[in-house]
Amino acid sequence: MEPILLDCARMTDRETAHDYLAQALNFPEWYGRNLDALYDLLTGWLGPARLEVVNVQALEELGGYGRALLSTIQEAADEAPGLELVIREE
Repeated sequence: MEPILLDCARMTDRETAHDYLAQALNFPEWYGRNLDALYDLLTGWLGPARLEVVNVQALEELGGYGRALLSTIQEAADEAPGLELVIREE
């Protein structure tokens, strides 16, 4: 399985973060671009995947939303069989 790289430095605000995630994860057009929709697609649509997250410190620019975004991805990885999350410090 080829890892999917998620570069948090490219998530500069909420809208850009969800646009980037939709593109990187090849989400369908109907993706709701919010944390609930992200969780739903990660746990029920994406299928087996290895997500490699880099530049996590960049999410601090989004404040609480950045922390919630990372938490949502972590919770989805904990819940979904076959979804692996690796956080790499770059």
